[in-house]
Amino acid sequence: MAVIGIESSAHTLGVGIADKGKVLANEKMMYDVGTTGIIPAKAAEQHIENIGSVIGAALSKAGMDKSGITGIGYTKGPGLGPCLRVGQLAAKTLSMELKVPIVPVNHAIGHIEVARHVSGAKDPIVLYVSGGNSQILGIINEPFRHYHVFGETFDIGVGNMLDSFARAAKLNPAWGSSVAKLAEGGKYIQMPYTVKGMDFTFTGLLTNAVKMLEANDPRDVAYSMQETAFAMLCEAIERAMLLTKKREVLLSGGVAQSKRLKEMLEIMTATHNGAVYAAPNEFNADNGAMIAIVAEKMLDTGMQKKPEDCDINQKYRADAAEIRW
Repeated sequence: MAVIGIESSAHTLGVGIADKGKVLANEKMMYDVGTTGIIPAKAAEQHIENIGSVIGAALSKAGMDKSGITGIGYTKGPGLGPCLRVGQLAAKTLSMELKVPIVPVNHAIGHIEVARHVSGAKDPIVLYVSGGNSQILGIINEPFRHYHVFGETFDIGVGNMLDSFARAAKLNPAWGSSVAKLAEGGKYIQMPYTVKGMDFTFTGLLTNAVKMLEANDPRDVAYSMQETAFAMLCEAIERAMLLTKKREVLLSGGVAQSKRLKEMLEIMTATHNGAVYAAPNEFNADNGAMIAIVAEKMLDTGMQKKPEDCDINQKYRADAAEIRW
């Protein structure tokens, strides 16, 4: 079964192909956020212009043509409406053309499951950190098998915070990796720290950091904001480890590309005889392979939709998605 997955929730248009859990292709094209961030309509226009070529590149990489595809998955949400719509329409068109089954995939579950699949984690507590969300999750079986949310952001995702700060600091490109680079060599300045149980907030930290740019070395501000945010995440996930008695911590999502966050998590988990699991960065950033991997699992367990019933949901929560495998 060669399953094609289409990811188009935001700035990345990704197409992946998986067969029996093996990733055969993982091609992508990204919208340039520059210093201003993503403009959904423009990103969607670029996705429309390039969807055919990215699908073609993935098929070529996998050494096959469309006739070899036996199933299709696409990102249903969460994400930006105009961008999600591109992937949805492309997937429905392929499903009807090839007469193969189609499944809608939750974006967050894609990140989590590809990281679990690639890293070998069995039953982890998950720290999912992305631009749009930040959550602590773990699988439970009631009222149905799903990723239960033990804690989450009360306002914005940590990735959104980093991107917003990058725009305020006029970094190019305006996203987290640019903030991490700026933070190198910085010194710590005390900043707002807000953790409530296993929940956290980032807007106060962001507002303070942006204001501090006026009278402080940007390197110190970037370093301090990053350290504070990551310490908050470490405290919350540590509490979740102790509550669930899990010793595997799975780091997933776009911000999982941060070397510093992984380093801090490793220090914390070591004190509890635990371990941090993560995927290579190819699978942490938005990508089509994560959608293909989950779609294949869904199809293997009999989950599929009619093309006419395949919709998008910009606020599709991870805990609303059934996990049958």
